[in-house]
Amino acid sequence: MMIQTAQEQFGIEDVLFKQGLLTAQQLQAIKLEAINSGTSTEQVINQHQLVAPAKMIAARASLMGVPFINLESKAISSEVLNFVPEVVARRYRIIPFDKKGDKLFVAMADPLDLQVIQFIEKKSALFVKPYLAVPEDIMKAIGDQYSQNLTSEVTSALKEVTELQATEAAQQQEDKAEVIHEAPVANIITQLLQFAVSSRASDIHIEPLDDRTRVRYRIDGILHEKIILPRTVHDALVSRIKILSNLKIEEKRLPQDGRFSYSAGKDIFDLRVSTVPTIYGEKVVMRLLPKTTIPPTLQELGLRGIALKNFETQILRPHGIVLICGPTGSGKTTTLYSVLTRLSTTKVNMVTVEDPVEYQIPGANQVQVNPTIGLTFASALRSFLRQDPNIMLVGEVRDAETAELAIQAALTGHQVFSTLHTNTASGALPRLLDMGMEPFLLASSINACVGQRILRKLCTHCKTTYTPVPEIAESFRKVLGNLYPKEKPIVLYKGTGCAECGGTGYQGRIGIFEVLVVSSIIMPMVLERASSQAIEAESIKEGMITLKQDGYMKALEGTTSLEEVLRVAEE
Repeated sequence: MMIQTAQEQFGIEDVLFKQGLLTAQQLQAIKLEAINSGTSTEQVINQHQLVAPAKMIAARASLMGVPFINLESKAISSEVLNFVPEVVARRYRIIPFDKKGDKLFVAMADPLDLQVIQFIEKKSALFVKPYLAVPEDIMKAIGDQYSQNLTSEVTSALKEVTELQATEAAQQQEDKAEVIHEAPVANIITQLLQFAVSSRASDIHIEPLDDRTRVRYRIDGILHEKIILPRTVHDALVSRIKILSNLKIEEKRLPQDGRFSYSAGKDIFDLRVSTVPTIYGEKVVMRLLPKTTIPPTLQELGLRGIALKNFETQILRPHGIVLICGPTGSGKTTTLYSVLTRLSTTKVNMVTVEDPVEYQIPGANQVQVNPTIGLTFASALRSFLRQDPNIMLVGEVRDAETAELAIQAALTGHQVFSTLHTNTASGALPRLLDMGMEPFLLASSINACVGQRILRKLCTHCKTTYTPVPEIAESFRKVLGNLYPKEKPIVLYKGTGCAECGGTGYQGRIGIFEVLVVSSIIMPMVLERASSQAIEAESIKEGMITLKQDGYMKALEGTTSLEEVLRVAEE
């Protein structure tokens, strides 16, 4: 009898304790408060926000003996969605997310509702495997997945592809192109582009897998799997994109690059298209570049304080090199465009060589490299020197020849801006030395090296505060040093997720920066071929704020979260 009572008293708080999400002291305090207040232990846990909502639901699923499903960033095939109409899904807070054989996997707010399960089984003629999910996630998934409105287009496209395949042997390439030009394949492409624009995506990935085609969007620097399409529609989609991009439809063995324009209301986007053959078919990546966008100011990028002052001082010098450093996708090109937009006037001759030209700068003479005809960074830079330039932009220092020409241009009285793939600002100088550049030339030509990364900004609509544990506060004290705010306790911020940010807790992006000025103290270190660690240590003594410090300060201000800073800036 005692054993039965103990089993009856085993609750969600015990599951959370067993999973290591609650301490023994918290478990005892929760049970005591629940008895004294006459509320459930689950209400006590939620009231004190001791466990994340998703973890609570997962613990409840364990208690109920049903599996838990996390629907965040879960893409669902239109074929699966067809088994449950949107009206039914909203009414009962359910959504089908997968199908294997004669089993339909359904996420439910109440997986023990046998009446709903029987209704779905009768309607779909499949066995339902119920899963427990966070109710808010279910409703969000319903809004995201059904709102894509691709079901009818995919059904029609499948029919079209079947007909195309049936007559493929008898048709010429021109005939195929005509069929592909027509709806509904074109409608699917339009839907994919419209969703990319509305969700502020920078890239669209159309990837063939063994049994399906998935569509992923890069939103605020993170890839999100949003749409699953039938594998049989993939070739028609790729062919349609190739036609738009003026690529060869019949060439499926080699990578191809192209571009086309897309209008969404008043906004015009230039889409850079890249196709690559994979074992399952051709993968397509489309990068969206808004033509009408004005580059942000340096302050809008995230530069401020001593970093902004030093950077502005260096870009206004009449000659020398300013290098923007960071890995691919860290926003180096955007920073350069912001600088050039600010410096572009009728009084200067500004020339750029880029791969590719992403934004158009008023008043600048922009050149795109074309290695197939011999137009490289080095050859363009050599020609620029005969064009009487004041300001020169070299998209990237890729080799010793380009680096040598950039240094020559700087030493002969030109202002040169370029990018370099290094992790930190202090790593740029040793990297150029490794390329074979002479130390005395570097010391006299490099004005500044700027390291940068991009962080996601917290959503202003669902941003909340919390007090970090003492260990986190101590890490802030250690990283920030003299920059640590001693007058008040640390309060950090996090995004809970809402409709405005698509449930991610983040909306928009901002940069973190470190500006290393090649001062009279750093110059001798370059001549002595000092290590990047030694150069960085000396720059910090001179007042340089590091990437991690800048990130920590933005976390304290509530611009971003600590997790985001650690994800991007931690080495």
